[in-house]
Amino acid sequence: MFQLDRNCPPDRFYRGGSRITAFRHLDSAPEREPEDWVGSTVSLFGEDRVGLSALPNGSLIRDVLSADPEHWFGPEHLAQFGNDPMILTKLLDAGQRLPVHAHPHREFAQAHLGSSHGKAEAWYILTPGEVWLGVARELPRETFNGLVAQQQVDELRDHLHRLSVSTGDIVYVPPGTLHAIGAGVFLVEVQEPTDFSILAEWNGYALDGAADGHLNIGFDAALQAVDLTVRSGDEMRRLVSTTGTLSTEYFRVQHLTVAGTVRIPASYAVVVVLDGEIRVAGAIAAQTWCGGTTWLVAHADGPLTLTGAGDVVFCLPPDPLSEA
Repeated sequence: MFQLDRNCPPDRFYRGGSRITAFRHLDSAPEREPEDWVGSTVSLFGEDRVGLSALPNGSLIRDVLSADPEHWFGPEHLAQFGNDPMILTKLLDAGQRLPVHAHPHREFAQAHLGSSHGKAEAWYILTPGEVWLGVARELPRETFNGLVAQQQVDELRDHLHRLSVSTGDIVYVPPGTLHAIGAGVFLVEVQEPTDFSILAEWNGYALDGAADGHLNIGFDAALQAVDLTVRSGDEMRRLVSTTGTLSTEYFRVQHLTVAGTVRIPASYAVVVVLDGEIRVAGAIAAQTWCGGTTWLVAHADGPLTLTGAGDVVFCLPPDPLSEA
């Protein structure tokens, strides 16, 4: 088990970061460090090392996991998934509204990007606000492609559901779903371990979306990954939960309120401690988890006993036994 330091890739294309540093009780951050890649084994798209997390001794977590996969993942995970951690966790502070975009499904990623992962994701909401999620009214693909090419983004957003989200909500974003996170929303994100984004909007952001928004395969191919199925408001609201991840095919997200003693099964996990002070014991020397810290937990560390008072979010790979 290791406590993880802040890992914010610099000079991102949208503003944010102050909520991350406030959460971690650190000094102010630069304006464009809105994402903290927690325990990351993944680099930014097109980069070799930017985004990868390291331990205090400088060792890349990717290499540490590969060196002793049974310790970190346990035999069931190794049998089902190999030494793939299956997840990427972030703290995300939307200092401005994010552009409308989507992420590919794993089948599309396998066919076009040479990856076994696409990018399903889920958000645990820390600060409430608005999000755009899924197509609300008919949007023929030819019309959609034209709106993207001409950057008619107001009309594009008018085709999407606009939802209010509250602290404690867990929002599941299936792969292919058009979405955007509203300004002021702070969240814990867990996703498949890639950095694949297909941009439908880029005007007003610090990037060249026409060049960088299509994953180097061209918009004609990339936009085919976007799901334009019309969904009802009820269908979209069913993607929002207050109890746990609505889809466990790709990952699991669990919020726990510790008030006394809670016992946790052994598993690889990335943990975000929201508040409080919690004593953690298991097959390791006892640790104290305080609000604003993040931790990398090995399967061999558990089962864990959590004692004290506080709130934590566990970001976990899929249950290997349910996948068998």
